[in-house]
Amino acid sequence: MLTQITDFLNIGGPALWLIAGLSVITLGLILWKLWRLSLMGAWRKGATEAAVGQWQIGQYDNAIASLRNRTGLRARVVRAAMQACRTLSPEDARDETSRVARGALMDAGSGLRALDLIATIAPLVGLLGTVLGMIEAFQALQDSGARADPSALAGGIWEALLTTAAGMAVAIPASMALSWFDSINDRLAHDFDDLATRVLTKAKQG
Repeated sequence: MLTQITDFLNIGGPALWLIAGLSVITLGLILWKLWRLSLMGAWRKGATEAAVGQWQIGQYDNAIASLRNRTGLRARVVRAAMQACRTLSPEDARDETSRVARGALMDAGSGLRALDLIATIAPLVGLLGTVLGMIEAFQALQDSGARADPSALAGGIWEALLTTAAGMAVAIPASMALSWFDSINDRLAHDFDDLATRVLTKAKQG
């Protein structure tokens, strides 16, 4: 099996080997992002919503205590907003909450630049491999002169086009994953703003 894979990659040359490496990196990045977002509680908000509810009815100590051991992104932002309300002026509390929210979004977006880069360069690497393969095929056609074998030329062309197809096969799932992760970040940004506003507004009213 390993020999067959190696032979297949050798057909496309260095470009196909590079694309194969990018495919492994892409899969690793996607799995790592899923693991990281799960640890960050990207899909969990029940406990944070409950704490905000307690805050809004005046149970300030209980609300803060319920988030003390929470490590999720939403809990981090809301806890910072609650603590800032206790120790800072309304304006400074809002600035501090914004600072923590920006840091949480940066953590949630880690690794996305690499996915974006792979989605951009994988098709270009495939195209480069195709161009180099076509050059090689037409050089062989020129050297053969009148004795050119159409089947050999066709074989050289499909081998060259293989790298373009491989590049697209890597770029498409990378782009889809990037778009999905971006949508998660957008949802987190919305939740940060909504939850923090409810905390800060209640503190101002109180």
